[in-house]
Amino acid sequence: MYTSPSPLPEMARTKIVGELNAVLADGLDLVTQIKTAHWNVKGPHFPSLHPLFETFAVSLANRNDEIAERAVALGALVPGTARHAVKVSRIPELPAGVTAGLELVAALADRFEAYLKGVRSARETAEANKDVDTVDLLTGMITEFEKHDWFLRASLEGV
Repeated sequence: MYTSPSPLPEMARTKIVGELNAVLADGLDLVTQIKTAHWNVKGPHFPSLHPLFETFAVSLANRNDEIAERAVALGALVPGTARHAVKVSRIPELPAGVTAGLELVAALADRFEAYLKGVRSARETAEANKDVDTVDLLTGMITEFEKHDWFLRASLEGV
């Protein structure tokens, strides 16, 4: 660990950073899956799903940056390459060849929920180690991605 402006003990920072790096790997993987859905979506829902998926991808890319910067501020080195993300991501792979709009909606909703599970786990670690700043960051992410997941799930209602 590097020197950090955080008053947290190094052991706490190490635990929190481990969780943040896991969330980052999940997020880097997930953003590529969202972009894949964005590029390949077909069908009658295309006009609404194409820009919606782009909104989700941009939102997640911004959150990935915040996670990486928080980990570095806590004194960590951030392994943020695509190769690293692929090795450690907890997000299931997007099914190959799926282009139907509502099938992609369902697949992304499942992946958002897997992502949220990791973010919640990271928040629990931050709470246990009394890192209120990381808790705040992760709570905002949970709120945002629960809303995104709700958008997806609402699109599947009545189908």
